[in-house]
Amino acid sequence: MSFEEARVICVVYLSVIVPVIVFFRNKSNLPSWTLPIYIISFLACAIGWELWFTYGWVDGIAVDLRRSDALNNWLPRDINWMMNSLGDAGAVLLGGFWLMWVASNKNQKIFSKWDWRAFIILMLWCIGQNILVEMFLYHDQLAEGKPLSWAPLSPLGPYFNPVLLEFNNRTLMLQSQIPWLLLPALIYRTVIQINNSHSKKINSD
Repeated sequence: MSFEEARVICVVYLSVIVPVIVFFRNKSNLPSWTLPIYIISFLACAIGWELWFTYGWVDGIAVDLRRSDALNNWLPRDINWMMNSLGDAGAVLLGGFWLMWVASNKNQKIFSKWDWRAFIILMLWCIGQNILVEMFLYHDQLAEGKPLSWAPLSPLGPYFNPVLLEFNNRTLMLQSQIPWLLLPALIYRTVIQINNSHSKKINSD
């Protein structure tokens, strides 16, 4: 196993394990919407693109054919989609909401009413991490010549997938960026709805 392969494996497992540890250690101090949003985010990522990209269901190549044997041994295809979805939900989206909260001086109102400044922070975090993942973590799996499946949250599929950036023989392509252009707004709106619904319920009681 190469150092780069070991790095990929460590990052994937840590992105799943660390958010779970943080959640259980701080459960009593977290907003009531945290667990529901974690579950909703996991399902959105899995159904939105991770399952499709993993199995190559529509005009794509399955992940085990796009990467090395070492990665396939440590991240088997049948758990790959789950690990990536858990990491997306925890490290990326919940991590992004924490960044929004900190950057907004820990103002809880950003979770009860749409705040564009907070949302921009979330978008920059989501898009930024995905660029780093594609360019420096999964670059061999997402290279040209290794098409990803069409997916609900990547509706242009492999049919219109221009190269957005090329650096050091690594490419950044449109198809894998689209989910992170669409999902943050949907999840942020869901957070606001769940938070306000819970607040109304408390007030009515």
